[in-house]
Amino acid sequence: MSLTDFRTLGRSGLVVSPLALGTMTFGPGEWGADEATSRAIFAAYRAAGGNFIDTADIYSGGESETLVGQFIAETGSRDEIVLATKFGFNGSASPLVSAQAGGGNPNAGGAGAKNIHRALEASLKRLRTDYVDLYWMHIWDGVTPVEEIVRTLGDLVRAGKIRYYGLSDMPAWLAMKAATIASERGVPGPIAMQLEYSLVARDVEAEHFPVAREGAMGIMPWSPLAGGFLTGKYERGKTANLGRLSGANPFGNSKFVDRNWDILGALKTVAAELGRPPAQVALAWAMARPGVASTLIGASKLSQLESNIAATEIRMSGEQLQRLDTASAPVPGFSASLAQPSIRRMVFGGHHVAGWGE
Repeated sequence: MSLTDFRTLGRSGLVVSPLALGTMTFGPGEWGADEATSRAIFAAYRAAGGNFIDTADIYSGGESETLVGQFIAETGSRDEIVLATKFGFNGSASPLVSAQAGGGNPNAGGAGAKNIHRALEASLKRLRTDYVDLYWMHIWDGVTPVEEIVRTLGDLVRAGKIRYYGLSDMPAWLAMKAATIASERGVPGPIAMQLEYSLVARDVEAEHFPVAREGAMGIMPWSPLAGGFLTGKYERGKTANLGRLSGANPFGNSKFVDRNWDILGALKTVAAELGRPPAQVALAWAMARPGVASTLIGASKLSQLESNIAATEIRMSGEQLQRLDTASAPVPGFSASLAQPSIRRMVFGGHHVAGWGE
């Protein structure tokens, strides 16, 4: 595999690389990269054949979008790039976006039509383009009706402002409802889900993955390295003041639990057998998962990007994949177990009847 082993995103005609370049690190911030480093990362990803760039209006207070737009303009590569950005978070969390979006204005965030139109116009200006290939709802606000979201984003598709749209970090039922409404009304529907997914975060397999199959949406994992935990740089009992998972961070201390250390141990064993860094093997596992269309990677250093891209070269045996699957298997709750073969055998009098996708 390589970055030019393209695939379609969900049941659509949008053709993307197996690794998408996430640009949350472009611009100022604790884990950010300056303009020169960001430009080098962008250039290296493009030189390797990658075509999928993912940003958001909230990243680095809008600076990520500004840099991405600048790099695309400098290289004249707009038609070659699948450009994705996001809306949803209120700009009051960022000084730059706050000044543009109105600070504490409640309509400067969320999934309502008013904010979607505002956010998209601001993103288009920063990105120096008149359309976005993929527009993500970054997070559901918990109040906007699904019908309004589908209608607003579908109108933007028909207006040519966006080509496709997807949903990120939302309940599974909301994604299924959006896909159903769009299908029944014959209007554009979501083509992808962006979700936290890695060897230590597989809970979305219970509800979101089946919804993705049923709703014809591709899965795009974010944080496939679990915020750096799966790189192997952390050791049990020695996590203080090391990397982005130490101290205040979006994950809290959720990664430093016994179960995850055991998974990391299994990962390191397989990585040693392959002669590869654990991070590359973790990425290769994510890319190989059924339903995964493109996996989101990020880098604040050029060496990190180069290592991530090298993961496309890895071929694991079925036995190695099975070991990783077994070590990281999530503990299913009752609802997640209802579609399992054991339940079907009970329903069908002891006979195994294959389910959808088996």
